[in-house]
Amino acid sequence: MSESHDHAAPLPGAGRPGLRADCERCFGLCCVVPAFTASADFAVDKAAGQACPNLQQDFRCGIHRDLRQRGFPGCTVYDCFGAGQQVSQVTFGGQDWRRAPHTAKQMFEVFPIMRHLHELLWYLTEALTMPPARPLHGELRRALDEIDALTRTGPDALADVDVAARRRDVNVLLQRASELVRARVPRGRTNRRAEQRGADLIGANLRGADLRGANLRGAYLIGTDLRGADLGVADLTGADLRGADLRGADLSESIFLTQSQLDAAKGDATTKVPPSLAHPAHWAPSGTPHAGPAASGGAAPRNRAPVSRRSRRNTGR
Repeated sequence: MSESHDHAAPLPGAGRPGLRADCERCFGLCCVVPAFTASADFAVDKAAGQACPNLQQDFRCGIHRDLRQRGFPGCTVYDCFGAGQQVSQVTFGGQDWRRAPHTAKQMFEVFPIMRHLHELLWYLTEALTMPPARPLHGELRRALDEIDALTRTGPDALADVDVAARRRDVNVLLQRASELVRARVPRGRTNRRAEQRGADLIGANLRGADLRGANLRGAYLIGTDLRGADLGVADLTGADLRGADLRGADLSESIFLTQSQLDAAKGDATTKVPPSLAHPAHWAPSGTPHAGPAASGGAAPRNRAPVSRRSRRNTGR
């Protein structure tokens, strides 16, 4: 349940409406299915399959406007890529787990599977918009059509999907697409930073860095100073941007960047983002200093314990 963002008009590039969360059409699945561990991201412990104490009977969050202030910044950076409404309205035909409790177990089981599939659809759809990746468009389209078909099957078929195999196959295509796109960046002094896949850059000072065309897939950028950095055509698939300072950074042409990554970072009005994404509502106005880690949305620790490396997805690593 990501927070709302400050855009007055429909997002440019909103050609992926089914891959954007529509909480009004979901039965609060992201508030029930995942487990919460009391931490800087969540104020309470919650077992998987147990409703969050803030989930109301109408499936709305009772503290939605104050999630960060109430200790739930982790909720604001979560993105289901539209899997919630797909499971609620398509897979289960609008039956909610409260009125039809017999659906609960299977609904909760297939939701994370659907989320994986929708995330892959998001990346594949983006790859198909990249002219340099045109030689791969046929393969990308076939992969997208296959996964899209899976999302329209029933709960039994969804439960049998080999998610790991699907992610592995799509990841190969996405890496090839990334290489074709980044190959157009002139090689020069960026070479020394070009290959940073999975790199530990936690807290690094990369202020003003030229990271054009860099491979930052799966990189740890927690709390990294990226103010004024140029990340044009940098591949940010799965990069951990919790608490990263993006003020003045140029991500307008970064590839495979998601809204949840921006939501987890710090930025302001001077941060340039891709047209399909939006400046998070919690980002500071231009020139306004941030209040510190607690304002970053589940990004850096609140002096409780060292930052731990969360397990992350296979795509892009």
